[in-house]
Amino acid sequence: MTPGAPLPDQIAITETKTIAAGRFAPGHLGELTQLVPFDMVDDALQRSGAVQHRIRLLPARVVVYLLLAACLFADHGYLQVWHRLTAGLRALAPITPSASALRQARQRLGVAPMRALFDLLRGPAVTTATTAVTWRGLLVCAIDGTMISVADSPANLTGLTKQRCNHGTGGYPTIRLLALVTCGTRHIIDAVFGPAGTGETGYAPQLARSLRPGMLVLADRNFAAAAVLQGFATTGADLLVRCKSGRRLPIRARHDDGSHLSQLGSLTIRVIDAEITIIAGGVRRTGHYRLVTTLLDHHRYPAGQLINLYHQRWEIETAYLEMKSTILDGRVLRSRTPTGIEQEIYALLITYQILRTAMVDATDSIPGTDPDRASFTIALNSARDLVAQAANVIADTVIDLVGAIGRQVLTHLMPDRRLRTKARIVKRAISKYNARGPNIDRATYQATIEINILALTPTTQP
Repeated sequence: MTPGAPLPDQIAITETKTIAAGRFAPGHLGELTQLVPFDMVDDALQRSGAVQHRIRLLPARVVVYLLLAACLFADHGYLQVWHRLTAGLRALAPITPSASALRQARQRLGVAPMRALFDLLRGPAVTTATTAVTWRGLLVCAIDGTMISVADSPANLTGLTKQRCNHGTGGYPTIRLLALVTCGTRHIIDAVFGPAGTGETGYAPQLARSLRPGMLVLADRNFAAAAVLQGFATTGADLLVRCKSGRRLPIRARHDDGSHLSQLGSLTIRVIDAEITIIAGGVRRTGHYRLVTTLLDHHRYPAGQLINLYHQRWEIETAYLEMKSTILDGRVLRSRTPTGIEQEIYALLITYQILRTAMVDATDSIPGTDPDRASFTIALNSARDLVAQAANVIADTVIDLVGAIGRQVLTHLMPDRRLRTKARIVKRAISKYNARGPNIDRATYQATIEINILALTPTTQP
């Protein structure tokens, strides 16, 4: 440009994109496609026998990506999701199928390919942040369940029911989802789901297939049933489970850290009783906790450290929050048939898993960065933008391990995790006054915790 010449008020930008060819072009997930690439989707289709015999206007691979993209855009109908997938492909003049055609394509696909794809992707993260995911050489995991509301349709009501509550029944049928999650990165190791009429302990044995030696599984009081713990223990995984403080367990031997050995059916366990006091906002609250564990060596696994470690069980609650509140934004699942619901849940689990992987890849690029500092909301919004742009679908010849999503995550890292507390309040109340009334404290307070291990005797047991 000549010095002193006026600046141009227009500039032309050209961009080169590498995508699938022909009718497969709309089948992508933006940059997340690199974590669930074409050959992986094709493998899942092959394993489940869902490869189409002829190339339709909506190939099976494209439909898989449509289901995944629908989780990124939970507030969009499927036709709107299609427009997002093709927004960056206008130069190719892609077809615009009808809503009916999209529905028929999802019905043709079925559930099996989504289940097979989830099986390919589930599992703990490959990460260099070993101190964040392990404790004394054990992979720290948590197991728990949650309820997911689905569309109130006659087809869904044939196998699902609405929850009973104080005012009758809930507005929507529900599905129970049970997951096994790594606490450090919140990756999903395994998950099962089905009608809410079956309790968490009814689904729990199915997750035993993913337990192995070298794992430490944290769980709440609902999983302290002898049959459940014995089933988990046979896999070789170790357990740290909260137990009702009033449950009488025989004292077989005492340890100098205040814990004692006991028996639960055929399983030898170690029992830790503690008083935990939390001080926040000038208020002091004390509660009695009892934990049972299969870690019997009190020298290698001190009682006080196990009490502190158990707090990580709440990481699975954060995982459910990210799925239900951040991805779904509190919405019910959109599918109006049981098969569609299964498709949608597997798509939700897959989408969550690959977002988590993108976040860990980013934090691993800076040694010593705790995965907790990565913002799930930043990753989700960045992924949405790249889908609409059809950007970074296929990796360049020079591999970018961080990617555009990762750079956004690293630019907006959250501060180190602090110990804070907040009162549990009703988020969805029938009465708006009960949810927003003047006597509800919504403040978050910095907190300190005191732990006192209780050495119980047969006469002092609850």
